[in-house]
Parts: sequence; structure tokens; C-alpha cells
Amino acid sequence: MPRKTHTDKGKPGRGGRGTSMDLRSPRPKPKIDFTIDALDFKNVNLLRQFVTDQGRLLPRKYTGLPAHYQRQLSRSIKRARQMLLMK
Repeated sequence: MPRKTHTDKGKPGRGGRGTSMDLRSPRPKPKIDFTIDALDFKNVNLLRQFVTDQGRLLPRKYTGLPAHYQRQLSRSIKRARQMLLMK
């Protein structure tokens, strides 16, 4: 018996991507308004923008940073924690 194909993928409520998925607003991308030299463990005010209230690092999809800057950011935050500059 031949396999059944689903032709109703565009209709909402059928599990396919309908109009309900298209109503989501895009994720805001923060502008990088600092130099890479500012990503230092002593610049605690800047580093706190990339940490949640529980102290977790924000991932790249929320920070909008390139991978190289994200690695440097996480290194700076971890150093600031060891120096007891951050929680």
C-alpha cells in the first residue's frame, strides 16, 4: 500500500507550521556598543549585563555576540567570580 502524504501542512492546528507560528516577534539583537578591550574582568558593570539574576551566563543567542567575543566574555566573568568581584 502506498504511503500517505500530508497535504494539509499549512493549516493551523494540524501540527504543521501554520499562521500561529508566524505571529511571533523576532528576538531583539542587542547592539555591541563597547570595544573588545572593555571585556575585562575588572569591568563589572558591563559584565553584569550578560548574567542573569541567578548568576548564569546568557547564551550567544540572547547576547548576540560573535563566538570569539562570547568566549572572552565567559572567561572574564569567571575570572571576576574568582576575584570575588561578582557573585
